[in-house]
Amino acid sequence: MGSMTKESPTEHGGIPIVDFATWTNCSPPEEKQRIASQLAQACQSVGFVYIVNHRIPYEKLQEAFHWSKKLFDLEQEQKMLAPHPPGHVVHRGYSWPGLEKVSNSMGDEDDPNLATKLRQVSDLKESYEIGSDDYKDQPNVWLPEHVLPGFRDFMTSFYWHSWENAKMILQAMAIGIGLEDEDYFLRYHSGHENQLRLLHYPSVPAASLEEGSMTRMDAHSDWGSITMLFQDDCGGLQIEDPNKPGQFIDAKPLQDAIVLNIGDLLQRWSNGSNYVTHNSLKRLIDSVDTLKSSLHRVTLPPRQDRFTGDERLTQERYSIPYFVGPMGTSVIETIPNCIDERHPPKYKPTSWDEYRLMRGSMQYVGPEAVAT
Repeated sequence: MGSMTKESPTEHGGIPIVDFATWTNCSPPEEKQRIASQLAQACQSVGFVYIVNHRIPYEKLQEAFHWSKKLFDLEQEQKMLAPHPPGHVVHRGYSWPGLEKVSNSMGDEDDPNLATKLRQVSDLKESYEIGSDDYKDQPNVWLPEHVLPGFRDFMTSFYWHSWENAKMILQAMAIGIGLEDEDYFLRYHSGHENQLRLLHYPSVPAASLEEGSMTRMDAHSDWGSITMLFQDDCGGLQIEDPNKPGQFIDAKPLQDAIVLNIGDLLQRWSNGSNYVTHNSLKRLIDSVDTLKSSLHRVTLPPRQDRFTGDERLTQERYSIPYFVGPMGTSVIETIPNCIDERHPPKYKPTSWDEYRLMRGSMQYVGPEAVAT
């Protein structure tokens, strides 16, 4: 997917590009090392990277966006045939605008009113969450087949196709931070605990986002291991500027590319790892974490041709993130070779189940299960 040559750019709007064209199971170790080092260095400095020449065909991605649009074009009462379950424990099915509130709250704050305060400004988006049908702790909430025939079959196939691509990235990440076993992270991941999310951001007057009366999605980090994002050409995704904390830069759409970002768990695993590899040797980095779970948000499109009318209505935005998480009981603790006398563990061990429930507690609040 998407061709790059030696003359092709190595970054897009300040975000690195890594080309996986020559990564295969039969690739020479030195070629895997070259790509893995590029990936690790990008995730050290920025936490986000464009992946080109991945393993998901362009036609399959276009079909995924086609199905997503068909889903969100349904009447509201049809979408409500597969409602998100009450509360934050199960994260599946359809979330209507205003149900979910994304933030960077950890869920362990002392303020008992924090969830209410966060919801004073609503997120204007709707989503549909899909997982493995074999993951019994997170049962899928499918639309009845007659409502959108073929949707379930395609999305199930796309879910597992995306997992095959994610496995390649997890292998490269292990090599990139200096682990001898390229399957180190794969041993914690079965594929069943991942989450495929379809997202739709409806048109909204630009002034409502500029004034802060509503948001598309506030700044946050992702909870899991890695996230692979597929986005349309609207724009609006921003990541925190690695050189200017608190300021954000646009993650502009790049055709056929995956936008990959590090999640909290890989940052914890790597201790905000202080090691990267170069020519098969470890190099100590004192100032910057290697695997960085960066803040990101969704706001106004950067291009002025994405607005229409006197109200400057924003273009609708569609995106499809694929969140990769480990098995629920997996204990996430610092990898031994990411620790030394100068760099003790920064994080206490935690399980994925414990961590995701803590983070999710601020995202979906209360037992309400039906829209009003």
